[in-house]
Amino acid sequence: MQGEEKPTTFTKDFQFMRFAAYGFLKNLRLFEPFMILFFRSQGFDFFQIGVLYSIMEISTNILEIPTGIFADTFGRRLSMVMSMSSYIISFLIFFLFPNFWMYAFAMVLFAMGEAFRSGTHKALILSYLKIKGWEHLKTQYYGATRSWSQMGSAVNAILAGILVVITNNYKAVFLFSLIPYIINLINLATYPKELDQFVKKKKKRETLGNFVSMFKDPLILRAFMNSSIFMGVFKGTKDYLQPILKDMALALPIFLWLSSKQKAAIVVGITYSIIYFINSMASRNAYKVKEHFSASLTSLINWLYIIGIIGVALAGIFYHFKLYYLAVLMFLVLYVLQNLRRPIMLDYISEIIPAGSMATGLSVESQIKSLLASVLAPFIGFLADKLGIGIALSTVGILSLVVFPMVAVKEKSM
Repeated sequence: MQGEEKPTTFTKDFQFMRFAAYGFLKNLRLFEPFMILFFRSQGFDFFQIGVLYSIMEISTNILEIPTGIFADTFGRRLSMVMSMSSYIISFLIFFLFPNFWMYAFAMVLFAMGEAFRSGTHKALILSYLKIKGWEHLKTQYYGATRSWSQMGSAVNAILAGILVVITNNYKAVFLFSLIPYIINLINLATYPKELDQFVKKKKKRETLGNFVSMFKDPLILRAFMNSSIFMGVFKGTKDYLQPILKDMALALPIFLWLSSKQKAAIVVGITYSIIYFINSMASRNAYKVKEHFSASLTSLINWLYIIGIIGVALAGIFYHFKLYYLAVLMFLVLYVLQNLRRPIMLDYISEIIPAGSMATGLSVESQIKSLLASVLAPFIGFLADKLGIGIALSTVGILSLVVFPMVAVKEKSM
């Protein structure tokens, strides 16, 4: 790997193909469009499902620090191998052991997979660019690999739908998810050793004073809460699209010779592939939306919050009155707004937090988001069991709107 090499196009570079393959294969989580439907088929109520999601969120948070230390001590390549191994074991448990407590353990292993790879693969890419002398191509290179991840998501929804139609079984998707993850494990295990050469021991964390000061600054605290509430609501509600799509599929006067699972699989697969395709377009064009609102970034962030949360409330109302198409449309709006909003929110946070404290700031934001998501998941599940999915979604939407005046972001004083 010579630093002087300057290819006309890095997409023909062999290591780029391996990075792209990682992103594509990683997103072949064939179970993802059917997670709630799978748990429901196992006899779990929505509260139990919420508890499982909460376990995953809390575990990911707790494991982020030790897995980060592991990556810095033993290398990022090994950390990625540990990530894939954790995922694979969790998939096997989901397939082989239909028991709530075993599923809780599988969620912890899944969280370990998330924690091991969090930020690690991007660091490997950056190391490679440094070796090749392509650091100036960072944005284009990372964007190109990310596009393969999004393509994986779109293909994933179609493949998952086909598998459920063929097998008439939600559990089968965990078994078939092993294939891309085992291939990815081999791909990652054979990455060049040079990619670990820039691993450094982490210095001590930001001073306690800097950490505490973020909670004392109303501007920064509002930004964290605004971002965390929106992301927490998104994570806590997004998978409820699955039972809505199932009900919509059962109401359709088509595919009458298929079972309810098979009809739902077709509708879920098509819908999620459309969502991921639109999401990829939204991600690529987020900067254009920002340019239109360049005069007031805070207004854009606040309006996206309001529209997204109203979408959640309306999705609940539409579902309650069996207006399934409109409920699904509201979820589509929510997915698109989340993809638009995240890069814009990061821009705003980078403006109000000193550059040297950015890593700490994003860590704080992530912790708040995970805490909120871990509380929201069982809360929404409890409401869904007692009052129905529609009322649960509407309640979360209304409560998030009520707190908006307290978390609306403001312009930084000059």
